[in-house]
Amino acid sequence: MKATVIVELKPSVLDPQGKAIQHALHSLAFTSVEDVRVGKLFRISLTDSNLSREDLEEQLRQMCQRLLANTVVENFSYTIE
Repeated sequence: MKATVIVELKPSVLDPQGKAIQHALHSLAFTSVEDVRVGKLFRISLTDSNLSREDLEEQLRQMCQRLLANTVVENFSYTIE
């Protein structure tokens, strides 16, 4: 089983790395770029277990809240395949 976790800064949090990338894209003549936000993508392979979908989702939430995301300034989402 595989899960994909996306962690992004909350909209109200400034993203200096995203602004630097936006500026660089403009200097490369990609002037239609309006905004860039930087995030993190995690692809997690999980062993097949007898966990219910609800238990698996709870484990993913715990992973995000305890390690993968700083929930003060970041939001996270995940999909399970």
